[in-house]
Amino acid sequence: MSKTVARVLAESLKAHDVDLVYCVPGESYLGLTDALSDMNSIRLAVCRHEGGAAFMAVADGRMRDRAGVCVVSRGPGLSNAMLGLHTAFHDATPLVMLIGQVERKDYGRLALQEQNYSRLLSDVTKSVIEVNEPEMASEAIARAFHLAESGTPGPVAVVLPEDIFADETDVPIDQPRPRVYPGPRPEDLERLADMLAKAERPLVWVGGGLIGESVTDDLRRLAETWMLPVSPTHRRPCHFDAAHPNYGGYMGIRVPKPLLDEMKKADLLIALGERITDSVSQSYTFPTAPQPQLPLVHVWPDPNEIGRVWRPDLGIVSDPQALIRGLLARTPPADAAKRSGWVAGLHAIHRKLMAPEWEATSDGINFAAVVVEIGKHLAPDAIVTSDAGNFSSFIHRYIGFRPGQTFLASVVGAMGAGMPMAVAGGLRFPGRQVVAFAGDGGALMTGNEIATARQYGANPILVISDNSMYGTIGMHHEMRYPGRPYVNATRLTNPDFAMWARSFGAEGITLTAAADVPDAVRRAFAVKDKPVVLHVHTSADQMSAWRRRA
Repeated sequence: MSKTVARVLAESLKAHDVDLVYCVPGESYLGLTDALSDMNSIRLAVCRHEGGAAFMAVADGRMRDRAGVCVVSRGPGLSNAMLGLHTAFHDATPLVMLIGQVERKDYGRLALQEQNYSRLLSDVTKSVIEVNEPEMASEAIARAFHLAESGTPGPVAVVLPEDIFADETDVPIDQPRPRVYPGPRPEDLERLADMLAKAERPLVWVGGGLIGESVTDDLRRLAETWMLPVSPTHRRPCHFDAAHPNYGGYMGIRVPKPLLDEMKKADLLIALGERITDSVSQSYTFPTAPQPQLPLVHVWPDPNEIGRVWRPDLGIVSDPQALIRGLLARTPPADAAKRSGWVAGLHAIHRKLMAPEWEATSDGINFAAVVVEIGKHLAPDAIVTSDAGNFSSFIHRYIGFRPGQTFLASVVGAMGAGMPMAVAGGLRFPGRQVVAFAGDGGALMTGNEIATARQYGANPILVISDNSMYGTIGMHHEMRYPGRPYVNATRLTNPDFAMWARSFGAEGITLTAAADVPDAVRRAFAVKDKPVVLHVHTSADQMSAWRRRA
């Protein structure tokens, strides 16, 4: 029996367990939205900007370990959404983006909003699939999900001409391809176990590839039985319990000198589910690229990534959880306790660095006071999101994440991710506590998605650090050109964010004095039936959690 391509696409999405699609409506794919309206099992979340919609789909991909789905119109719609594609590509997050296109008869004529997506998206997607025949539609969806979720996860674009949705085909729905999980070879496990047995000061970094049911519990047991220090990497803080004695410190961007100096005494580094980037490696200095200064074991599910930048002593193409379970099945070293002092020393530095201590500031509230107070209110299953900026350093310094909590952000550092990702968290897990952090710059990039939150009943708390400047850029300017003025290039004129929040129907709370922090935070968490914006007038002199202007 023939079906329209629009119906085939909708049923193909359903076959791939898609229950939530983010979009900004566009005339180039009206056939698909019409078909989706008949699919009661698939919700369509209409957003206010394609950048926000794409960030929501990226967050959904992280939370489900399945490709998030975003639909955008051609030309400007896709261009706005490229923020999400860039984030998904660099963050190794599965995403399927469906893109409307001009009618097939108009290809190559520079029709309204026409673009060549195979050329435009070649550097920010794993693949661009153009559907030009009705018989291709279901297969294209199946291939897109398979590519997005396999190997190094990432974004795949599916291009759909406006006139194809009404065409009919009798090709059956292409079912999902089984997911393939690579595992370590026995000889690789043997060699890794031998390297760990001989190491006196090993380090284990765990990154975004560490996803799977019970994986955090398996990792905890491995750390305890093999006596290993575990360090979550940049913007992946919830991968290991910050209060656990085997927590070896947060390996984020610009690691504090006391911790980094101690880590550099390591005699073995295991990057477990961590791609290793310039941020994690402290600008390619630890480990040094391309030749590391210490033995390196790199575990990643894609052979094309291992050895691409660093030469590892041992590269293992494996799902990280499979490797963890492989080690757990082996007998740990009899003298593993010899590393207890090394592990305890790293953990002591970590505990000292995250102690709830800060200095008062005269030009606004030290954001540390707010973040510490918020940490006291976070539920065991809280979802925390963050925009990009120096303010986020306070989150990583002062909030000790626990198993069961979720942290979402653009690891590559795209501004504007905080609020959309919080909306996605609220839609995916209704009833869970959601807290978003943003600077005054990022808040106005996609903060309009408060309207989306209101429309669909998501109620996140958005904490805005307002120091009236692009703080990260100001810090970099001062570091590179000391004594030179930078205000003209970084200064911002901001609205009253609390009043702005109320215009959406959200709660708005203004915070100007450090003494009022506990009460303001308590009030924010007491609101349950609407989003909340906590507008914090923060210090510009306290440039980050670790750096203060002289």
